[in-house]
Amino acid sequence: MTQWVFDIVDRLGAAGIGLLIFLENVVPPIPSEVILPLGGFRASTGAMDPIGVWAAATMGAVAGALVLYALGAWLGFERLHALAGNRWFVISSQKDLEKGLDLFGKYGNWFVLGGRCIPIVRSLISIPAGIAGMPLLRFTALSALGSGVWNAIFVYLGFALGERWEVIEEYMSPISKVVLVVGILVVAWLVWRKLRQRRARGGVQEKDMPRTDPSSQR
Repeated sequence: MTQWVFDIVDRLGAAGIGLLIFLENVVPPIPSEVILPLGGFRASTGAMDPIGVWAAATMGAVAGALVLYALGAWLGFERLHALAGNRWFVISSQKDLEKGLDLFGKYGNWFVLGGRCIPIVRSLISIPAGIAGMPLLRFTALSALGSGVWNAIFVYLGFALGERWEVIEEYMSPISKVVLVVGILVVAWLVWRKLRQRRARGGVQEKDMPRTDPSSQR
């Protein structure tokens, strides 16, 4: 992964940083913790302008966020709510979605702004923003602000550390893994709860069914 990032940055410069950050927002496993410090390191050698690196990274982040926002907007709350009513949809219930929409309506600004500074979450938060119908201008502004802060921190660290820029990824990698594991556990819990509720409703329905006397059928 690191060598692949190196090749793109060396060929495209700041534009390569922007492209990689765009991909990182659409495909979360690509780590910005590698891309941004590398850009800062390259800027420290004079190969690139640090402000240009930051600007390209921020534009790439916003562009990637808008792609996933569009995906969420296309899906929409009504369509997702209808899907959640199907028995095969085991991730969430309709009631969960309704509660989530209310929660996003109250704290959505903070979710988008803060989520841009959390590994993996910074990509995925764009989807519920689109589903909830957050105004596009507000979403874009919050994404640009949150991404701008995140990018500035890591570009600066790469610039300051110079050839030691790779130590940043060593510290950030465990955090990303913890966030990923927590996300998987949350999804697994939602699925388990939905299946348990389904079994409970099935048991209640069986108890409520009228019983027939076998002798009456003779």
